[in-house]
Amino acid sequence: QVQLVESGGGLVQAGASRRLSCVASGDTFSNYFIGWFRQAPGKDSEFVAAISWSGHSTIYSPSVKGRFSISRDNAVNTVYLQMNNLQPEDTAVYSCAARKTSIEQYNYWGQGTQVTVSS
Repeated sequence: QVQLVESGGGLVQAGASRRLSCVASGDTFSNYFIGWFRQAPGKDSEFVAAISWSGHSTIYSPSVKGRFSISRDNAVNTVYLQMNNLQPEDTAVYSCAARKTSIEQYNYWGQGTQVTVSS
């Protein structure tokens, strides 16, 4: 099993940047695909981005592609989500999640970190 803890959320103005971190503990971190998801009030959870074990493969939601960047440092068991040009519609609770293969469900989740973007 792997435990995940997010940090880096907060209140920012539109156009600003923010970097979220997802720190893992427990099982070998490099064994896991990591994804970022977000949920805005009253809306369903939305996929944001994901990264493979090695970090060589990434995928993004069309709504964030070109503005957000996912990366990982397996030496410190951390995945990052760099968010640039934030907009009010990016306001949500951002959570990271882990799975061992690309065909599994994400079955390990962090508690989430709130990002609020003011206009």
